[in-house]
Amino acid sequence: MPLSISCTALSFAWPDGTPVFQDLDVAFGPGRTGLVGVNGAGKSTLLKIIAGRLTPAGGTVRVAGETGYLPQNVTLDTALRVDEVLGIAARRAALHAIEAGDAAEEHFETLGDDWDVEERARATLGELGLGHIDLDRTVGEISGGESVLLRLAALLLRRPDVLLLDEPTNNLDLYARRRLYAAVAAWSGVLVVVSHDRELLDLVDQIADLRRTGPAGQGDAGGGEIVWYGGNFSAYEEALAVEQEAAERMVRAAESDLRKQQRELADAQVKLARRKRYGQKMYEQKREPKIVMGARRRAAQESAGKHRILHEERLAEARERLGDAVDAVRDDDEIRVDLPYTAVPPGRSVLTLRDLELAHGARVTGGLDLHGPERIALVGRNGAGKTTLLRTIAGELAPVSGEATAHVPLRFLPQRLDVLDDELTVAENVARFAPDATGNRVRARLARFLFRGARADQRAGTLSGGERFRAALAALMLAEPAPQLLLLDEPTNNLDMASVRQLTTALESYEGALIVAGHDLPFLQSLGITRWLLMAEGELTETTEEAVAEPA
Repeated sequence: MPLSISCTALSFAWPDGTPVFQDLDVAFGPGRTGLVGVNGAGKSTLLKIIAGRLTPAGGTVRVAGETGYLPQNVTLDTALRVDEVLGIAARRAALHAIEAGDAAEEHFETLGDDWDVEERARATLGELGLGHIDLDRTVGEISGGESVLLRLAALLLRRPDVLLLDEPTNNLDLYARRRLYAAVAAWSGVLVVVSHDRELLDLVDQIADLRRTGPAGQGDAGGGEIVWYGGNFSAYEEALAVEQEAAERMVRAAESDLRKQQRELADAQVKLARRKRYGQKMYEQKREPKIVMGARRRAAQESAGKHRILHEERLAEARERLGDAVDAVRDDDEIRVDLPYTAVPPGRSVLTLRDLELAHGARVTGGLDLHGPERIALVGRNGAGKTTLLRTIAGELAPVSGEATAHVPLRFLPQRLDVLDDELTVAENVARFAPDATGNRVRARLARFLFRGARADQRAGTLSGGERFRAALAALMLAEPAPQLLLLDEPTNNLDMASVRQLTTALESYEGALIVAGHDLPFLQSLGITRWLLMAEGELTETTEEAVAEPA
């Protein structure tokens, strides 16, 4: 199959000298490819290089045809009209001028053969659920999620040969995500998508796993290896599980071989020591001529030396095989926390909401009570008021009227993760929330959140996205008094798959009440949600998992 994207001997480093890629070779052909890897592996950097937004230090990049690129953070001028974002403003103006009777030649040159430009634009907007948006509206009049879809519509209208998407579902609600899924499923060209959204990744044809080859724990350091897997993300996970099982068997076999070689070396050294003592005894007793005994001693020493070298080489080889086997096992460290003080008895009242009117107009009519260790998923479209409700419960916003009362200690983790002070280390940040805890106690508990040794001394401002989330989660969950109500707002945004697994494991250990606002349905389903609440049309109502999962 023809290659549409080809990167050869690609090298790239940040201005401070930190290497991202060194001699990376990768090619993408027709079809949909999911580009995955841990936070900091260089996925977004690779897309930017292919799109021409970054210049590599070495190597070549060749792309066959026109490239469309949707960056991770889409920022549009709020004063732009929709037709300007779509790139059709000039053609549309020319069309309207011709229709109004202006037969100037420049209008026909501008329009070319694109007489159905408005129809195509409206059809593309309709496919993405934006059919209600007029072409003359401005970006400032639409939501953030709609602006992401609008940027995608602009790319689809151009009909590029290659489409690059970087975390396209990050700021989309469930309804907008399904529109994007449909667009990706219908894409017939070349598509490379970076995402942590497993529903989106289950639509691809193959997975490219970008792995770091540099020292562990150094961000992008030394990245540069792509491992390919056929099929979608579910097939990739199955293949990884088989690989992991084989790798762990190799580790066990290598450890067994290493112990065997260590025993054989020890046995050989004992035998050689015996021979040496026997030879020394014979020499002292002078039972044979001196020249014969000297020759025997030299021969014994040579034989002993060769024997020792042989066993030492076997031991070194066994250690190398063990090292290779350990390297083949993926670093899937899990957060292990024991938080007994977060436990809430089943009948205990945790939260009371009564006739609550929120800022910006959303309401909780009547009452809502949360008891015991309930786990609530808070869903709804972007802008419906989910974040406002969480901030009101947390005490950051005052309600317009009504009551929002927490009966237990609570903590709130916002989308921005701004609970951390960037100038302080991870350990110092956690100590702010637990001022009575000793330094050793803070570090011992941080180790369970995978901040061991010197990693606890990293400044928060230098952490990767996944590390920053872990540090913020540690600060809240290790706070004193222990939080018995935890509020999380879109916690999986910008997290790689490994970090999402770590978060899920940590929340399995949490014994308090939980309210999670989110659009990542598989993640919410993994948490053992006991109640589903929908914020829609300014009202908070009970719903079901089946209703949430049903396509709009």
